[in-house]
Amino acid sequence: MGIGELDREAHVPGGTGAAAAPRTLAEALRARGDEGLAALLRARPDLLSPVPNDLTQLATRAGTRGSVVRALERLDRFTLQTAEALAVAPDPAPYPVLLALLSGDDGSPDIEAALPRAVEVLREQALAWGDDDRLRLVRTARELLAPSPQHPSPTGLGPTVSESTAGMSPGRIQEIIAAAGLPATHDPVSAVAALTELFTDRDRMGALLDTAPPEALAVLDRLVWGPPYGEVTANPAPPVRWLRDRGLLLPASTRTVVLPREAALHLRGGRAHRAPEPHAPELSVLREYRPQVVDSAAAGQAYTALATVEELLKGWDQGGPAVLRSGGLAVRDLKRTAGALDVSEPVAAFWLELCYGAGLLASDGEADERYAPTPAYDDWLDLPTAERWAGLVTAWLVGTRTSGLVGGQDAKGRALSTLGPDLDRGAAPEVRRRVLTLQATLPPGSAADPEALLARLRWERPLRGAGGGARTSTSGDTEAGAGRGASGSGAAYGTGTSAAYGTAAAYGTGAPAGRSAATGPSYGPGTGASAGDLRSRLALWTLSEAEMLGITGRGALASPARALLNLPLAEAAAEPVAVHGVELSVAAARAATLLAPLLPEPVDHVLLQADLTAVAPGPLQRPLAHMLSVLADVESKGGATVYRFTPGSVRRALDAGRSASDLHDFLAAHSRTPVPQPLAYLIDDVARRHGHLRIGAASAYVRCDDDALLGEILADKRSAPLRLRRLAPTVLASQTDPAALLDGLRSMGYAPAAESAEGDVLITRADAYRTGARTAPVPVPDGPPAPDTTLLGAAVRAIRAGDLASTAVRKERPEGAPVIAGELPRTSPAETLATVQAAAMTGSAVWIGYVNAEGAASQRVIAPVRVEGGFVTGYDHTADEVRTYPLHRITGVAELADDQV
Repeated sequence: MGIGELDREAHVPGGTGAAAAPRTLAEALRARGDEGLAALLRARPDLLSPVPNDLTQLATRAGTRGSVVRALERLDRFTLQTAEALAVAPDPAPYPVLLALLSGDDGSPDIEAALPRAVEVLREQALAWGDDDRLRLVRTARELLAPSPQHPSPTGLGPTVSESTAGMSPGRIQEIIAAAGLPATHDPVSAVAALTELFTDRDRMGALLDTAPPEALAVLDRLVWGPPYGEVTANPAPPVRWLRDRGLLLPASTRTVVLPREAALHLRGGRAHRAPEPHAPELSVLREYRPQVVDSAAAGQAYTALATVEELLKGWDQGGPAVLRSGGLAVRDLKRTAGALDVSEPVAAFWLELCYGAGLLASDGEADERYAPTPAYDDWLDLPTAERWAGLVTAWLVGTRTSGLVGGQDAKGRALSTLGPDLDRGAAPEVRRRVLTLQATLPPGSAADPEALLARLRWERPLRGAGGGARTSTSGDTEAGAGRGASGSGAAYGTGTSAAYGTAAAYGTGAPAGRSAATGPSYGPGTGASAGDLRSRLALWTLSEAEMLGITGRGALASPARALLNLPLAEAAAEPVAVHGVELSVAAARAATLLAPLLPEPVDHVLLQADLTAVAPGPLQRPLAHMLSVLADVESKGGATVYRFTPGSVRRALDAGRSASDLHDFLAAHSRTPVPQPLAYLIDDVARRHGHLRIGAASAYVRCDDDALLGEILADKRSAPLRLRRLAPTVLASQTDPAALLDGLRSMGYAPAAESAEGDVLITRADAYRTGARTAPVPVPDGPPAPDTTLLGAAVRAIRAGDLASTAVRKERPEGAPVIAGELPRTSPAETLATVQAAAMTGSAVWIGYVNAEGAASQRVIAPVRVEGGFVTGYDHTADEVRTYPLHRITGVAELADDQV
């Protein structure tokens, strides 16, 4: 049999390798097809870093604590409950036993229908393996989920009778079985087996409990659903003594007793969980609107979002606030920005973070570091309106910056500031996409109930709270302690920090179905702090931010957002099509195309009024809006924007290089009403005085052809701080800098102009300052990225080939020494050269040990084709390509067995 045939048989279902029941996880993986391995690597991408050498290494990596914790975090509630039930079941557990633990003695059609899918998910993700008659949980997962005194089980069950009686004296065990009405045995093992059989026999156990005092049954009722531990005094009460004498309470320490698992399961009716949840909570509709109403509302919000971003960055055209030494924006600057935008501080923080995440805003990198728009902002302004919106929402959808955290504290107790560090949360993109996708499952125009949405998210990714529970005292008191219940007070498992949620990896049973930790339907930015976990808060922030961006309208998903997620536009869709890279750009273009007809058409005119104001009856075309923002100040915003002309605004236009005639022509061309006479007089009056005074650097000087005007300035008491003195009839000198001199004379009512060293008037533009070229911040990934199809295929081939090399059967050594699997061959350089030369001549394959330049050793199966110059060139079955190896790096070579050649 050739190597290719051996490779195919090793992993094709039904081959020799898959005929017998697997004894290890590696054998179970070896029996899978290529699609099964690809599904495992797709579900657990951390197993690909780096690509395992073979299936044994893959199985080992799949059982490491960190990888198992990450996999458990991504299970839905019922699949996790299935894993928890397997952890308290016998090892291995037949499928009927697992079903009984989840459905109880009465059975449940819903659980019976949902369990096969949950078991298949555990198998697919290599958390469980084995046939239905021998299901096994991966050892690490069992250690995390199985009950112990240090880590109570999320099910609330305690240890078994056998575990609880370990170390107990044989005489005490005999006393217990005698009190329970069982015959004496000759050894502790059979005594424990007899007590276990009694507790698992429904009829006999029922008869025993019928003889229990009512007070003893009340003690069991407090322990049955967990915590199973209780404290006792040196002289316990008669009901506790009755239970302890019959083994219904077994000692866990000198002052602690525990309810054995078998007894608890009898009292629970055979159920491992109080409330199994085989089905995800249904989403409920809060309100319904016509889809056209939703799209119109979303389009209005989208246009408002673009206007807000433009207004924010236009205010920072000359350089924004300074960057804090620790990074980020000062609180006073955030308040000032919120006031300028007329929004709350959390909302202002959201817009700032959005601009930063989209690459439109950054620090300038100077010594006196300040924030300012980037050159990408100018390119963004040149895009059509709908494309500008698509760029913003795309940056929001994939970004990990989380503005809702602003104002909180990091792990060291330091305040989190806007645009500062430690605001990235890797789970944010996944939560945002999932929230929007769940909304898309509702009929078009329907707004989801936030409470139901949170309940669904908790079912899909049930975070386990790490809060302390209460230890039940058998004397009737409840003491704060380390005991943790099965419902609402799960125990923490794993010591690492979850990259997904920024909290300790914890597993409990969480809140009951349909209950939300949020206190109400309000979900604005900065709210939702009552939600018990970051994932819930991210969902609440997503609902609010999507509304502000125009992704949703009145709480319902709009048509452009469906296109952005690659969802059908007319009907609901359960799952989105994954969009990354080019696909995301295509989806954004589709969304922009759908949004464009819904946006208001820009107008090319204003209405001038006699009170020195202009009314814009709608959104203005960009050149008109830009020029009008220089010539006038915005007085009010809304459906129609009101601009006011002032001497300062007119002077600003003249400073930008416009002449009085240019301004008259501009207003006449863009006004549907005649230019009012007061406005024409204002322009002419400011223009007549503009530039009459010239200021340059001496430190600074003022020159003017009218010496009488300079004398007037010197005589004015308000000019004293400027420290002016006359150098010539037409020149004044000052010890202040030119900018301060300009501002000082303007505050006195004059209209000076700055000039260059050549005497030319300097033109200042509002958009002159930009940062250097800056790229948008890279999102912080939530673990390894999801592999694409090409990478999965290559990884599976490499693992298969490496597994072939590590399991290939070699010929026995000449001296008869056994061949140890995985051991690198050791041959002398002469033997190595002779063997590979012979293989090249005969066209056969050999097995080699190879050490690369970094010192990493590996095993390979190659078919040499040429040996010369100290190198061997051949087809490497492990890498599935032709490679060349230096002979001095080959540790040894061995021939393959005859049946594999």
